Amino acid sequence: MKSKNIIIFAVIILAIIIGLGFLGSQSGGGLSKKASIASASILSALEKDFDFGTIAMKNGNVSKVFELKNDGAEPIVINKVYTSCMCTTAEITDAKGETSGPYGMPGHGGGISTANVKVGAGETIKVKAIFNPAAHGPSGIGLANRTVFIETNSSQTPKVELNFRAMVTN
Repeated sequence: MKSKNIIIFAVIILAIIIGLGFLGSQSGGGLSKKASIASASILSALEKDFDFGTIAMKNGNVSKVFELKNDGAEPIVINKVYTSCMCTTAEITDAKGETSGPYGMPGHGGGISTANVKVGAGETIKVKAIFNPAAHGPSGIGLANRTVFIETNSSQTPKVELNFRAMVTN
């Protein structure tokens, strides 16, 4: 009887430890994540959609540079950048000319997604979207619609989406 009580007690303690570990992972780990104070500024895209037209797989990658401007009086922090597909990556060039990335599709070898790029009041940054039309092989022929997602600390523009399309041929 005593060994049965010890086993039950051990199982209860183990369940409590696992539960506390789960709760700790859901809360973001306390101090391990940087807190990003919300900004009232707006991160506006001068152009949100672009059409490459018809492009040939054999000609390799194509790219488009989008410009984003902080139209407010407070700095904005770009927390994350990621893409809708593994065939697309993005790079950010800040107002000082420093480039970060490549950012890609999470979980598919797409590189990093945490950006931590500061955009000062009135500053403009460049987001380069790079599309590899050959990434999907022959099944990638046809219309491709892709998106670069930018998550910020702005309460006005918490997520900016930059879209492009291309008609992919051999």
